[in-house]
Amino acid sequence: MASLINRVKSKNNNIIPGFGLSMGITISMLSLIVLIPLASVLITMGGMTFHEFWANVTDKMLVSAYKVSLTCAFTAAVINGVFGVILAWILTRYDFPGRRVLDGFIELPFALPTAVAGIALTTLYSDTGWIGSIFAKVGLQISYTTIGITIAMVFIGIPFVVRSIQPVLEKLDRQCEDAAMILGASRTRIFFKVIFPEIFPAALSGFGLAFARSIGEYGSVVFIAGNIPYKTQIVPLLIMGKLEQFNYAAATSIALVMIVFAFVVLFAINIIQSQISKRAQG
Repeated sequence: MASLINRVKSKNNNIIPGFGLSMGITISMLSLIVLIPLASVLITMGGMTFHEFWANVTDKMLVSAYKVSLTCAFTAAVINGVFGVILAWILTRYDFPGRRVLDGFIELPFALPTAVAGIALTTLYSDTGWIGSIFAKVGLQISYTTIGITIAMVFIGIPFVVRSIQPVLEKLDRQCEDAAMILGASRTRIFFKVIFPEIFPAALSGFGLAFARSIGEYGSVVFIAGNIPYKTQIVPLLIMGKLEQFNYAAATSIALVMIVFAFVVLFAINIIQSQISKRAQG
């Protein structure tokens, strides 16, 4: 009987035949799509000294762009983290007319060309736009400020959070919520003690993806940013500027810094998620 169970488990673990072939295809695709392009960045910098590299990545204008990109990306990711949970909750727990349409609109930033999104947001939030004109009356400018940059980053990052949390909420066993309610727990306590610990790893993952996407976003941000030196310039814009000047070494130096930063953020989030999982299992 034990040998039969072991054989069944072995077969279940090998639904796709040929581990070597599957692994080879996986590594090949990963190399072509991710590893080789990243390696080309290092190759392009091959003839650069450390002093030249440091001068390129610590330029005064570039440091200001770092601050703008990272601050706006973090703010947008936090906003997406809060409203992403709310949107995922509404789409999962409530049935109302137009729910499927709203669910489809969540993925619109994935399908919409980023340049089109940037132009649309700039038109809406400019001082003469539908929304921007309302705020302009009270002296608040949105387009060509860090507020506009943050709004654009919220737009392109919200699907990552919603789509990360939504499957977890759909599979969440409601018996735990019912039991907590029977024991007299309030709705707020049920959410923070029963539901939130379950969706927190997914929310953290969505936060990291939205943050990483935002710091590298160009098309939807560059139009609404206005590209004012030392105020609204973003890092991807400076990279494009270096490329237009055929200064590939400087462009790849800046790109490497952003790649390392995004990798560190995602790696740290993965470590936190693994620690949370270990505590939950323990």
